[in-house]
Amino acid sequence: MSQQKILFLTGDYAEDYETMVPFQMMQMIGHTIHAVCPDKSAGDKIITAIHDFEGDQTYSEKRGHYFVLNASFSDVQVSSYDALMIAGGRAPEYLRLNAKVIDMVKQFVAAGKPIAAICHGIQILTAADAVRGRTLTAYPAVAPEVTLAGGNYAAVNIDEAVTDGNLVTAPAWPAHPQWVAAFLKVLGTSIQL
Repeated sequence: MSQQKILFLTGDYAEDYETMVPFQMMQMIGHTIHAVCPDKSAGDKIITAIHDFEGDQTYSEKRGHYFVLNASFSDVQVSSYDALMIAGGRAPEYLRLNAKVIDMVKQFVAAGKPIAAICHGIQILTAADAVRGRTLTAYPAVAPEVTLAGGNYAAVNIDEAVTDGNLVTAPAWPAHPQWVAAFLKVLGTSIQL
């Protein structure tokens, strides 16, 4: 397996599992992953939010854990990364307003590099005009944005993922097994047991 270098976009009130789990899984597999957030540096913390599905009309939200960033947003050079991952939760709602975030995503798209986004992380992709003509999924509340941005929204179960070429998406953290496995396949990573 060749080690990949992955940029991971997250921020305050990103979903807890959608930040912690993919970050740790990529490390466990042996890939280098740099978690960054605008206006924050390596060693700074973000606070996450726990979203759960408890039978209400939408997910519930509770305060999550602190997560320590391991890279500085201001140091990011897209050309030095092989792939991009984007956490979900509420963070994408405001991260998509940051011009540098949008520029970074556009550079990954233009270079044809693998991109994995989950839940509301797809809001960053729609803001970067990165879903036009692509088939993808997202948290169902983001479906109208996907459609308005020219994407083909796939309504899949909450524990499923969708792959369209180099783009891997999922609706929420219950899809981690499929989402991460699909992203590893796109990265060319195989796990030998």
